[in-house]
Amino acid sequence: MNRVREHRKALKLSQLELARQVEVARQTINLIENDKYNPSLDLCIKLALALKTDLNTLFWEGIRRTDNEK
Repeated sequence: MNRVREHRKALKLSQLELARQVEVARQTINLIENDKYNPSLDLCIKLALALKTDLNTLFWEGIRRTDNEK
């Protein structure tokens, strides 16, 4: 689960506008928002910059750890 959609909407950006900023197809943004595509680190950084946030907040904040990760 990620917070791309939440941050995109807070900035009043469409999927297409965000896609153009990070140089990917609109469909890629849709897949990321629906957890059907794992973006590269490079794309994660571009998304965080475009959405004016950091990687932790965008992709990992609020995700519960499993027993194996503790």
